[in-house]
Amino acid sequence: MPARNHAGEQAENALEDLDAAALAYAERRSGASPVQLESLREDLLRYCLPFAARLARRYRGRGEYLEDLEQVARLGLVKAVDRYDPERGSFTAYAVITISGELKRHFRDRTWGVHVPRRVQDLSLEVGHASMVLTSALARTPTTGELAEQLGVSESAVLEAVESAAGYAPASLNAPVAGDGAQEFGDLLGDVDDELEAVTDKLTVAELLLRLPSRERRMLAMRFYGNRTQAEIAAELGISQMHVSRLLSRALAWLREAMLSDVPPRWEGGEARAGHPGMQVSVERDGAALTVRVRGEVDRDTAERLRIGLRHAIGTPGVVSVIVDLSGVPLIDAAGVGVLLDAAQAAAAANAGISVSGAQPYVARILAVSGLAGVLRRC
Repeated sequence: MPARNHAGEQAENALEDLDAAALAYAERRSGASPVQLESLREDLLRYCLPFAARLARRYRGRGEYLEDLEQVARLGLVKAVDRYDPERGSFTAYAVITISGELKRHFRDRTWGVHVPRRVQDLSLEVGHASMVLTSALARTPTTGELAEQLGVSESAVLEAVESAAGYAPASLNAPVAGDGAQEFGDLLGDVDDELEAVTDKLTVAELLLRLPSRERRMLAMRFYGNRTQAEIAAELGISQMHVSRLLSRALAWLREAMLSDVPPRWEGGEARAGHPGMQVSVERDGAALTVRVRGEVDRDTAERLRIGLRHAIGTPGVVSVIVDLSGVPLIDAAGVGVLLDAAQAAAAANAGISVSGAQPYVARILAVSGLAGVLRRC
């Protein structure tokens, strides 16, 4: 006990001597010449160097060389001496704050391996100190909630500080992970990126989508990006669900074909629909022959209109043949097939001939599969 009291008295005397030396320096510099002032400043700095070294030793063991810490502490001492004002209080207290601030700033700005915001760096240090205090008091590792309560911050802030602590001294990718050192830590990171392989295809699809009509693009976006059902798409666009299914199938088939071709195939029926929205039926007469030109898609929603048009054409007096021009029809469904079959029966009853012309490949396949190829003559 006496030894400890003696040591404490020596420390107090050292602090008192430091303050006295600073006061003496402040008194003498008022009337000193520049040369004398520089000499007085150097004398005070040399006198205070052991004090700065003691402060630097408080921060050893944190991954920095003691010599570097002493240099930082001496820089803080120089700032404290140059900025000291006796009217503001003790020089020792001011020097402690200035030197400690320089040391902390050194650790914050120079020793972190990864850039971390300053507030998170400071909180990380506080979390580490609070963790040691609570571990000693509780005899166990404190929880995140206990650390947050101790520091007066949120649990998310504590978690962020704990995670950021890994950025102080990040592991090297070249560090060995096996006993023989044959494998490095970096060898365990990374893998084949399947998404990278699909970048070219995604760019190609994006460009091809711009070639589709706006309605088809909208339907594809609603189906595959909006996760909408075909029934929901049909309700929004005002068409049947079957029609939506056919349009999506045709658009996807075109995209697949275009992806495999150097030159994108022609979108059948796009030009007619752009110029004439919906299905259009026009009739041209050349003597006893009538040509019924159809433009647009023939489905459940438009089939009845085509049925009426063909019936009127077949029933026109003096007509002996009817030609149905399907060159502007990109799509026909079962309802449209039924209309053509009805027209063939009406023509047979009226002793008139009926044929189709200009059927696009998709429509021609539908006519062949439905058996109309044997009923309707193609020209």
